[in-house]
Amino acid sequence: MSQQLQALYQELILEHSRYPRNYGRLENPTHHAHGYNPLCGDEVELSLRVEGDQIKEVKFEGKSCAICKASASVMTTLVKGQTLSEADKMFRAFHEVLTEEEAPTYQSLAPAVRERIGAFGSVRNFPMRVKCATLPWHTLHAALHPEKGTTVTTE
Repeated sequence: MSQQLQALYQELILEHSRYPRNYGRLENPTHHAHGYNPLCGDEVELSLRVEGDQIKEVKFEGKSCAICKASASVMTTLVKGQTLSEADKMFRAFHEVLTEEEAPTYQSLAPAVRERIGAFGSVRNFPMRVKCATLPWHTLHAALHPEKGTTVTTE
């Protein structure tokens, strides 16, 4: 990755951590989940309003580090308006980028989505921070699949 691209990605993460999008509590959500990282104390509450197969509204709140907050902010902007299957695909892609050598799901995403998810790729170089970045995404997955439980921990 070029130095210029890395600086751009770092700026995107800083922007979303300082001025998070979709921060707050959603009134009357249809889906909800709680995520917690006991190692660092990150905590995320995620609420969504889903109509049919589409995510109409999504918000998050909680106490977390800059990486976790930026990840949650970017995630909410990406999944809002998307279908449940598209949100699941983004979850898989984000997880691939941070944890696997190959990222076939990531490669199948639209360029604008790849760019925003790819901004977190450098987190992979800091194994202790990977859980910070993935916590909001695991919380989203729990909210969309409540049969598996709506509380997520990164233990």
